Amino acid sequence: MRQRLGVRRAALAALALVGCAAPRSTRPRPAADAGASAIRVMLAQNAAAADVGATGSWMLLDDQRRLLARSTSGDRWRIDRDGTRIRASRGGARTGWINGPIYAVPSENAFVSFSARRYRGEIAFRGTQTGILVFNRVRIDDYLAGVVPLEIGGRTAAESAAVQAQAVTARSYAYVHLNAEDPRGFDVTSTVADQVYGGADAEVPLATQAIESTRGLVLKYAGRVVNAPYSSTCGGETATPSEVWRAPDEAYLKRVSDRIPGTDRYYCDIAPRFRWTRTFDEAELVNAVGRYLSTYVAVPGGNPGQPRAVAIATRTPSNRVGALTITTDRGDFTIRGNDIRSVLRGVGGEILNSTYFSIDSSDARDGHLTRLTLRGGGYGHGVGMCQWGAIGRARAGQDFRSILATYYPGTTVGSLR
Repeated sequence: MRQRLGVRRAALAALALVGCAAPRSTRPRPAADAGASAIRVMLAQNAAAADVGATGSWMLLDDQRRLLARSTSGDRWRIDRDGTRIRASRGGARTGWINGPIYAVPSENAFVSFSARRYRGEIAFRGTQTGILVFNRVRIDDYLAGVVPLEIGGRTAAESAAVQAQAVTARSYAYVHLNAEDPRGFDVTSTVADQVYGGADAEVPLATQAIESTRGLVLKYAGRVVNAPYSSTCGGETATPSEVWRAPDEAYLKRVSDRIPGTDRYYCDIAPRFRWTRTFDEAELVNAVGRYLSTYVAVPGGNPGQPRAVAIATRTPSNRVGALTITTDRGDFTIRGNDIRSVLRGVGGEILNSTYFSIDSSDARDGHLTRLTLRGGGYGHGVGMCQWGAIGRARAGQDFRSILATYYPGTTVGSLR
């Protein structure tokens, strides 16, 4: 018993890096500092097997936080699954089958490693009906250190206000997505579905400084922390949620012009995709419509047929395409909002840059559309902060609070309390 209690104390000391574990059935009490709350970031969802190690001493714990094994930096353990049960093995050593998660917890000065990446906090493995769920449980501000550099890109000291703005929006987004009762078993993914996250290997000094200089600060409206969407390039004007998604509008997510006062230029016209042209040949168009259309609209028999024409049906107040009608030899199909980007994909599966476009030209032969050229602006959904616009504003001398007040009208920047 004395040895077990000693192991328990050691485990809790290591876990202090990411906060105390809370019962799964209740929402944990939020930390007074939003950045100190722990978030669960999904790294893999249906893995057949997984392996884990660390850069220093570390432990494997079971679902009750009891010690399964002590390890050093040279040790790697494999996680296998049998139904919803999992176990860890290394050489001839293995644990028993466990119904709950297995936690890999590094010592204070070490990183845990998974899939050739290093992570702060701990990594958990849980068996599901479809595979092994892997998530990183880490403090929000440590999570942000692996998010901000990937979301805002490599920036200079002269652009630090944009990086600070990114830190506040990313922290706000993370905080409002905390949900201990989420049936998925995690809070956010590590991809563009939420915020791109690269762990400790993605960290850079400027972003870390921005996170520290805005410590605890979140974006608030009417006293509550808000979801703060952002995208790469608005193309000249941001959009409201209803223009892009099947979602109600928010008072703090209004259309905002990115025009530089007194000029014909825009703060985001420094972006690589501020203006763009995309041309589809016949094969590309047939492939895109055939592969993706039925995911977003009803297509009888699943085969939409050969495209004959593409026309803009409606535009939104920010001049984005609200609805696009694709006419084929089997009928008319109308897609709306951001779904348009997911249907008009490239051959590699990349979605269309934005819905801020016009149809420049189209060619047809024998009743079939053989070429379609779109001329557009911006990159991303266009709601909330324009990241390249924020960079342009930072270069012009605006601070991060001014940038956030511009893209999220009516909000304030402050701590949780």
